[in-house]
Amino acid sequence: MIRVAQIAPNIFPVPPEHHGGTERVVHDLSTALRSLGVEVTLFAPSDSATDLPRIGDHPSLAALEHRHGQVAAGVPAALDALQLEALRLHLDQFDIVHCHGEFAHAALLGARRRHSLTTVHWRVDELDRKLFFAGFPDLPVAAISAAQEAGIPVVNRAGIVHHGIARERYALSTQPGPHVAFVGRMTDQKRPDAAIRVARAAGLSIRLGGTIDVGNPDYFENRVRPLLADDATYLGPLNDARKADLLGSARALLFPIDWPEPFGLVMIEAMACGTPVVAWNRGSVPEIVEEGVTGFIVSSEAEAVAALARIAHLDRTRVRQRFEARFTAARMAADYLALYQRLLAT
Repeated sequence: MIRVAQIAPNIFPVPPEHHGGTERVVHDLSTALRSLGVEVTLFAPSDSATDLPRIGDHPSLAALEHRHGQVAAGVPAALDALQLEALRLHLDQFDIVHCHGEFAHAALLGARRRHSLTTVHWRVDELDRKLFFAGFPDLPVAAISAAQEAGIPVVNRAGIVHHGIARERYALSTQPGPHVAFVGRMTDQKRPDAAIRVARAAGLSIRLGGTIDVGNPDYFENRVRPLLADDATYLGPLNDARKADLLGSARALLFPIDWPEPFGLVMIEAMACGTPVVAWNRGSVPEIVEEGVTGFIVSSEAEAVAALARIAHLDRTRVRQRFEARFTAARMAADYLALYQRLLAT
């Protein structure tokens, strides 16, 4: 039996209550690996609610902010250092260490880097990642899309594993309501304002869910709130049940991203409900959305409006079937297990 440590970020509990796609993926992966006979230990904050074996004596950044209000800028680094110390004390108990954060774990692992795997859940084309990869050419890195892998040096590339989610979390909905949906951070990378304009131009109402980006709160106040009205309502952060209700009842998910999206978890969450996706042609979108099957890929607001006029032609049952074939946690776990076995064989 392979013994695997899953090292989650310290920002949110695992699984997260609302926002926290990385933490959601880590928990679904860990649970699915256990079903495959892998011995999984999760390194995650103490406020995590999971039945997985877990190591971690300190709360998440989100819990500390809830308890104390704004915390000092150095708190995230302190939490990371404490987690890595816990990993150091248990390092000899694992065959593979799978890290989902950045960056200090690479130095801690030392000679163990060859039997580790790093998944970066963010863009990789910025200077901090370039410096990181250049300094650790022996660190195996799994990409979450081919679009992301293009920015990872060849010497670091360990393979591509698309995200997956638990098959049973969302159910097929074949009777959508009159609205479309947007789910994501309220920020310029995700462009909820563009989603509102597209829905309004198509003559449809829109319901928006997601957190206001703490790093860019003015965007919501200046660009989104002025557009809200009876036909455009903001629901706030969504837990799994509320997200399922929103996505399942929507005619389509609008995904008007304005950045090189490394994956886009909400796209497959919508597909799990049978809800097709209208997404901008950036980053991983062409790998996730199958044109004319699970949605439409567009390059402008005008193209998105035209796509919404054709959305009823897509078979929602077929959309769900494509989710089950491509984006379950079980498939993700099998792909990662194959990477672990390959690393252990070298």
